[in-house]
Amino acid sequence: MSPIADNKKDEFLATIDDHKKIIYKVVNSYCRNKEDRKDLEQEIIIQLWNSFDKYNTAYKYSTWMYRIALNVAISFYRKEKKWLAISDFYSEDSIYSIAEENESETELDHNIKSLQEFIAKLNELNKALMLLYLEEKPYDEIADILGITKTNVATKISRLKLKLKKEFQK
Repeated sequence: MSPIADNKKDEFLATIDDHKKIIYKVVNSYCRNKEDRKDLEQEIIIQLWNSFDKYNTAYKYSTWMYRIALNVAISFYRKEKKWLAISDFYSEDSIYSIAEENESETELDHNIKSLQEFIAKLNELNKALMLLYLEEKPYDEIADILGITKTNVATKISRLKLKLKKEFQK
């Protein structure tokens, strides 16, 4: 490899390492079982590598990574959704069974589990919105990542909050 290729590879790996939590959050939000999470993680990294030369420095790396990771995850989720129609929803590796293994569940644990279940039921766009909102991303950054207006972000998040409030009141 040439020194330029080595530099690109090193810069890419450093970027991935600095922002790997983004990938993990997206992967864990969109996949239920361990093998699917591994597949999605690999696919996201491949797409990030393929897009690395096209990175626009006007955006933060985190915005760029979220945009690519969420687009890949949404495509992956659609494929997985078809598979779930014929497979067991509550697999050994699901986030639900992991949370249920803890017998001494606190109220906070219960609320986290309920939030995860709520998010799992959302459509692709609303799931991405919740993920970014919980990351405390500003509305303008969420709008850039998802390709919608800031006003649309605010409206959708407000509706999701109301829906979540109703869900938790049950």
